[in-house]
Amino acid sequence: ASKGDEIEFDKVLMVDGKVGNPYVENAKVKATVITQGKAKKIIVFKFKRRKGFKKKIGHRQHFTQVKITQILA
Repeated sequence: ASKGDEIEFDKVLMVDGKVGNPYVENAKVKATVITQGKAKKIIVFKFKRRKGFKKKIGHRQHFTQVKITQILA
């Protein structure tokens, strides 16, 4: 989804203290997409002592930020 789109989640795990098995029936959550982007860089460093092995890898996770507008139970 792009910025400003309305999204509807139909697989809801819990509403008003009701826990689904696995999901709550007839429950929906409506949300609006605020932004999409990449998170801060995470550095993964692997090292084996006395072997001369060093490996440095960077990774940035994609994310979508949403604002919940309505919860329908």
